[in-house]
Amino acid sequence: MFLDPTFLLLIPALALAFFAQIRVRSAFKKYSQIPNRRGMTGYQAARRILEMNNLHDVNVEEVPGTLSDHYDPRDRTVRLSTDNYRGASLAALSVAAHEVGHAIQHATGYSPLKIRHSILPVTNLGSWAAFPLFMIGFLFRSPLMMDLGILFFAGVVLFHLVTLPVEFNASSRAIKQLAGGGYITTEEAGGAKSVLNAAALTYVAAAAVSAMHLVRLLMLRGMSRE
Repeated sequence: MFLDPTFLLLIPALALAFFAQIRVRSAFKKYSQIPNRRGMTGYQAARRILEMNNLHDVNVEEVPGTLSDHYDPRDRTVRLSTDNYRGASLAALSVAAHEVGHAIQHATGYSPLKIRHSILPVTNLGSWAAFPLFMIGFLFRSPLMMDLGILFFAGVVLFHLVTLPVEFNASSRAIKQLAGGGYITTEEAGGAKSVLNAAALTYVAAAAVSAMHLVRLLMLRGMSRE
């Protein structure tokens, strides 16, 4: 937005985000080529883990795209990308179990997940409005507009921070479900953790980038007073 010295604050966080994307794609590519020993597809694993946790009313659907997997709490549906829905790789098994982990969080009332859902509307508004509001305030020397922009973006940062325990917890649940249900061997557990840890790093990077953006806005707000 502004090419000033404060932009340098973003470079380490952006480098982390770039590294995280490379790592998650590398891990997924590697373990998507390794079949799981049970020969179970992502859909089959998701369906069985859901049944094992008495979540019979949660659906599992196939969606297009690469790494487009997610859990939708609005209609209680686990959505898996084609490679993970139909594939019987270790990566497919890991991703499917992770998304089911979110469904289990939802069913058990996991607090960070509820907080994330409750602030999502504010986050969507903030991600759209924060920078335009701040830019207008900065250019026209309006403290109120800058403060509104900062306040909106603080909501975005909060969303990213709350997302971290949600994602780490879902991965932890995934490993426990896979190992406890006999879906993976001890040797396969290392590969499953590699896939999920790589994915988790992308959320850490996103939180770091958003936090540095907030620090930068605060610095620019202070500079505007001089």
